[in-house]
Amino acid sequence: MGNLFYFPWEVSLIEWLQATLPPAVLSIISLFSLFGEELLMIAVLGFLYWCWDKALARRVGYSLLLAVIWCPMIKNAVLRLRPYYASDRIQLLRKPEPDADAFDIAAQGYSLPSGHSVHAAMTFGCVAAELKKKCLWALAIVLPLLVGVSRVTVGAHFPTDVLAGWALALCVSLLVTWLRRVVKNDALFAAILLLVTLPGLLYCRSNDYFSGLGILIGFLAATPFEKRFVRFENTRVWWRCALRLLGGFAVYFAANSLLKLPFSAAFLESGTMAALLVRAARYAIVVFLDLGVYPLVFKKE
Repeated sequence: MGNLFYFPWEVSLIEWLQATLPPAVLSIISLFSLFGEELLMIAVLGFLYWCWDKALARRVGYSLLLAVIWCPMIKNAVLRLRPYYASDRIQLLRKPEPDADAFDIAAQGYSLPSGHSVHAAMTFGCVAAELKKKCLWALAIVLPLLVGVSRVTVGAHFPTDVLAGWALALCVSLLVTWLRRVVKNDALFAAILLLVTLPGLLYCRSNDYFSGLGILIGFLAATPFEKRFVRFENTRVWWRCALRLLGGFAVYFAANSLLKLPFSAAFLESGTMAALLVRAARYAIVVFLDLGVYPLVFKKE
């Protein structure tokens, strides 16, 4: 089922926060989790890629996607249960999967490390490190901190889960920066990134791992395709940026929905290896279309 380990102060802190803070304050703090949600991560990466600087987006994407995959790999190895398993006075106030039961591990996932903390630290930290702006460094510190506080307060993570998420983000960022410096061949660099994520196929049975793996494969395939066949130009014109973002999200959701049609809902939600591999393939195709093929329309702007 899983492992339950923690420092006593962690449970006491979460119990105190939920018992002391008014419901309205808890609701506001819960919203801070949005800064670590996948949708915001995709929006930031999409803006950088389609509008601002696609080379910058690729550099950020390498680190971000590796962390996104390693996070569930660690979760599925450690199998740490979430804080509400440790005390009946702790409630899960913001479910990772809102429609599923809080004690459905397959749906809600494991606790260590905090995926939201990884996403926020990687997204804003990598952008700040690349652009080297003081205001971005401030966001890279404040937003992950708010996300971490939120994840603890809503009962989704122990404080040590959040610390582990920040540590993972830092380690992946340093590793990818070093790899980019020593590995000059793009194909070899992409192969290394893929190889260090494949061991998860041996033991991971969670949607987030296979989604991340598919996104990484699509990202790595779209990069050489775009460089060779598309070569679109970035733009700083606001209305073009808005149109590109809207179009990108439309392609993302439409392609994702269409690729589900050949399969039954029962199969897609079955959690079997076949269903998980289909999930990875679906995300790989969607991301390839969005980053590799969709930018062809920019040449007609």
